[in-house]
This record gives sequence, structure tokens and C-alpha cells, in this order.
Amino acid sequence: MSDKSADLRLLLQRAIKAQIDLGMDELILTPIKESAPPRPDVVADKWPTDETKAPEVMMETPPLTQFETLEDHRLAICDCQKCSLGASRNKFVYGVGNTQADLMFIGEAPGADEDRIGEPFVGRAGQLLDRILAAIELSRQEVYIANILKCRPPGNRDPQPDEMELCFGYLHEQVRLIKPKLICALGRIAAQALLKTTTPLGKLRSRWHEFSGVPTLVTYHPAALLRFASYKRDTWEDMKLLKARYESMK
Repeated sequence: MSDKSADLRLLLQRAIKAQIDLGMDELILTPIKESAPPRPDVVADKWPTDETKAPEVMMETPPLTQFETLEDHRLAICDCQKCSLGASRNKFVYGVGNTQADLMFIGEAPGADEDRIGEPFVGRAGQLLDRILAAIELSRQEVYIANILKCRPPGNRDPQPDEMELCFGYLHEQVRLIKPKLICALGRIAAQALLKTTTPLGKLRSRWHEFSGVPTLVTYHPAALLRFASYKRDTWEDMKLLKARYESMK
């Protein structure tokens, strides 16, 4: 068996295992037609269950200073004290992955594990995100992963609108420097903030939006899947839609 065939076989084995872990029963290796519009009975994920409690304002605010590289940007902002989270954080959580990625995932804020290590999505939710990526034949080394907030809210509470507003320019600069072709918003809070809407997550799914000029898809946060296994099927449909468009760009 050639090295290329062996690599392909290993890739297929990993994709199949990842999909089994997610409870899926089909393997997607080629572009798929876009799925049907979202069902009206699909509800938002867990933070909070009252969907009326949405971020009130998220600005399309450009950064005041533009940088040459992500590392220059990270070094310039890693000691940020613009809000109270700067004093309570353990580590500033900037982002991780391919700095020239075509696909960028954006969540809401770091959790306890992320605050301890300084990297986004490294806890249980992050491990599930890794399996989701494997199911569509990707890895965190190929994509870029970041959050709206760069510091952990105390007790993993929801990000506050003023905190997100202060941090939003940082995210804009990350997107400008990476130049992704696609963005996937993870969870209700991230999706509503990026899209400047109070529409429930269930109604934002299954169709393309736009953030900062980049086509953007919305899906459940991996942490929600750990709490509500019934969301896995909808998430898999979202990932098929994402993979189809991602493959079509190659």
C-alpha cells in the first residue's frame, strides 16, 4: 500500500470514528446540497433558556489600529484591562489554529480550562469540537478558533453586552488578518452578537448569514451538545452544509 493510500485510509477511519462518537449514521466525503430551512420548533441552546435575554448591542466597530500579523496584534492586546475581566482572568485567551485558515470558528468566551491554559476550546466542549472537526475531515490545525471575549467571565457566566462591545474590535482585527472565507458561529450568544440580532438560534440555523463581509453559518455550541444530545442531529446537518460550501471553494 502506498503512503498516500495509507494516509487516506487513516483519514477515513478517523472520520468514521468521529461520526460514530457523534451518534451519526452516515459518512459525508463529498459536497452535499444545502439542507432544508430550519424547523420552527427548534429551540435555542442553553444560555439562558429565555431567548429574550439576548445581547442588546454588538457593533461592527473596526479596530483603532491595524497590525501586520496576528502575533503583533496578540502582543499588543494581551495585557488588556479595558473591562473588569482583565483583573479577574488567569490567562488571556487570544485564539489558536491556522493563521491563514479559510474557515474560522467563533465562540462566546473562555471557560475555566481555557483560562488556565490560555487556549480556546480545550475543555470537554473543545474535545467535542475536535471530534466534530474530524467528522468533516478537518482539525484545529487547519482552521482558526477564537472567542468574542478574550477573558473568562467569573463563574462562566454569560458575557455582558458592554464586555463584548469592548472586545469586538479585537475580533474584527483577527478576522481582517486571517481573511477566512467562511465563519461558523458556535452557540446562541456568539451568533446573536456577530449578526446583531435577537433571533433565536433555532431560526438562525440552516442558512447563510454574513459577518464582516464573510459568509457565516450558525450552529449549537459544543457545550450545549454535552447537555442536550438531541441537538447532535441538527449540528450534523449544519456541519454537512458547512463542509459542502468549504469543499466547493477548493
